[in-house]
Amino acid sequence: MKSFILASASPRRKQLLEWAEIDFEIIVAHTEETYPADLSPKDIAIHIAVKKANAVKKLVNDGRTIIAADTIVVLDNEIIGKPKDREDAINILSKLNGKTHRVITGVAILNQQEQVFADVTEVEFNLLSKKEIEFYIDKYQPYDKAGAYAIQEWIGVIGIKRISGDFYNVMGLPVSRVVRALQAKSDF
Repeated sequence: MKSFILASASPRRKQLLEWAEIDFEIIVAHTEETYPADLSPKDIAIHIAVKKANAVKKLVNDGRTIIAADTIVVLDNEIIGKPKDREDAINILSKLNGKTHRVITGVAILNQQEQVFADVTEVEFNLLSKKEIEFYIDKYQPYDKAGAYAIQEWIGVIGIKRISGDFYNVMGLPVSRVVRALQAKSDF
């Protein structure tokens, strides 16, 4: 049996935990990504991560540590989700174009206790042409990504001017912070 459960279908989170040499199994339970209206962006990301972890715990309560995460993109206090379609993706990237936004990943680690935190990274986009935005969307189809982009893809290479914070947080998991949290609880 694997030591940890990753409560996420994200290929990027899977890759990051593999790079960290963590022995885990992926188990996902469907959860609605809803939240109370009065939460701050950090608390929203944590709230959804906790919901994901608890949903998996209901399926598999065998004592293993569950790691869940949720990543949101925030521009001027507006939460920007995953694009619905090509037009929505163009609109989202056009909003982010030439501006700085925050990427917030909420993490929930459940075992005998619950440990939660949020990591924030600021990302500044270069000014991209409409042709560049359309090229990226048509080639990479970022419909499953908050903010309609993945920093590790083409757009990150040519479109990101600066980041302040954890690069891997923008990919979907502040993996070094997760590993430190697991080590502190002697789970690792």
